[in-house]
Amino acid sequence: MTKTFVLAGAIALASALPAAAGLVTVPSQKPVGETMDALEAAVEGAGATVFARVDHAAGAQKAEMELNDAQLLIFGNPKLGTPAMQADMRAGLFLPLKVLAYEDADGQVWLSYEDPAEMLSGLDIPADAGFIAKMQGALGKLTAAAAQ
Repeated sequence: MTKTFVLAGAIALASALPAAAGLVTVPSQKPVGETMDALEAAVEGAGATVFARVDHAAGAQKAEMELNDAQLLIFGNPKLGTPAMQADMRAGLFLPLKVLAYEDADGQVWLSYEDPAEMLSGLDIPADAGFIAKMQGALGKLTAAAAQ
């Protein structure tokens, strides 16, 4: 019962994050490493390519600094990214896609990514471009799978 209440609160908090920031944030039930392993497996299972996995906390440790656990996955699928770049080559500044898994000060793990509609909004790309909806759907499904 308490776990359900906490999860409901986390979901409510995630949905209350400012929309203007263009970030989508999803709570995870697993530690950062396991969440990122699940995301990487989901990305590869969907036929996309993982280009890099960046461990920000390890980088901070090498610099003799402290940082909560945080990892970034950089991945893409040319079937989604190429049409964006065909519409406006500057979309390449925002692609491939990225998802951050991190632990906050309270120990809650989150997945965050930039909404593709917001990310590409300053370019010469129509807001109703089909590839934007496909990117949003893919990111939503991938992060939901990783968070469970």
